[in-house]
Amino acid sequence: MKLLVTNDDGIHADGLRALAGELSRIARVTVVAPDREQSAIGTAVTLRQPLRVQKTKPLQPGIETFAVDGTPSDSVIMALENLVNDRVSAVVSGINHGLNLGEDVLISGTVGAAMQAYLRGFPTLAVSVDYVNSQQHLDTAARVAAILVEKIVADSRMTDLFLNINLPDAPLSEIAGVRITRLASESHINTVVERGNGRRKYYWLVRQKAHQTRDKETDIWAVERGYISITPLYTKRFNKAILPILNKWSASLLQDLGKRSAEPSQ
Repeated sequence: MKLLVTNDDGIHADGLRALAGELSRIARVTVVAPDREQSAIGTAVTLRQPLRVQKTKPLQPGIETFAVDGTPSDSVIMALENLVNDRVSAVVSGINHGLNLGEDVLISGTVGAAMQAYLRGFPTLAVSVDYVNSQQHLDTAARVAAILVEKIVADSRMTDLFLNINLPDAPLSEIAGVRITRLASESHINTVVERGNGRRKYYWLVRQKAHQTRDKETDIWAVERGYISITPLYTKRFNKAILPILNKWSASLLQDLGKRSAEPSQ
C-alpha cells in the first residue's frame, strides 16, 4: 500500500511528522507539503508563477519527503501528477493544528489539499485536532487516520470517499465516542479590528467563535462534547450506501484505537 501525506501547516509541522510516522507503520509513505505555513488558503492553486520543489530530509526514516513553494493544493497536484511514480491507495491531509468544522472547510488549506486528491479519484482524509493543550494528543489523531485508511483500502466500495475528521485535544480515555456528522452552518465570525501607529490606520481580521450549536447531528456539536467527528464531504452526488459502513466503523473505532495505542512503536 502506498500513501500520500500532505498538510497546510508546512513541512516542519509536528502534526505532519506524527501522521507520516504512524502511517509508515502500515504503508509506504511519501510526504509532499508546502515549504511554509499555509493555513486558511482554501483551494487556492498557483497559476501565474512557477513552482519549485525540493527533496528534503525525511520526516521519518524511509519516508520520501518533498517541500513545495506553493499552496497545499499545489502540493497534492505536484505529487499526483509528477512526484509520486506509483499510484497511491489514499491521500491523507493533516494533522492540522486546530479544528476545521462547519463553514471553516471552505477556507481550510487542509481540506483544500484533500479535495484535490478526491477530485482525481482518490479516497481522502482531512484530519484536524483542537488546539487547546499545545497539541499534546497528535498520536491519537494519527492512529485514527491509520485505522480508517486500513478500512478504506480494504473495502472496494469506499473508493469515492472524502472524510473530514476532527478530534478533541484529549487523551483516549477522555474521548466520549465517535459520531458520523454533517457540517454545521456556523463556526466562526470574521470581524475587523482597527488599529493605528500614530501615522496611519491598519486593520486586523479577527476570527470569533460563533454561538454554540444545539444540532446534535453536526460536527461542532460532536467535538464540543468530546466526540471524534467524521464528516463525509462530497462535490459529486453523495453515495448514501457508505453511511451504514461508516456507522459500523465508528461503532468499533475507539476499541480499535485502544488496541493500536497498546502496540509498541516501531
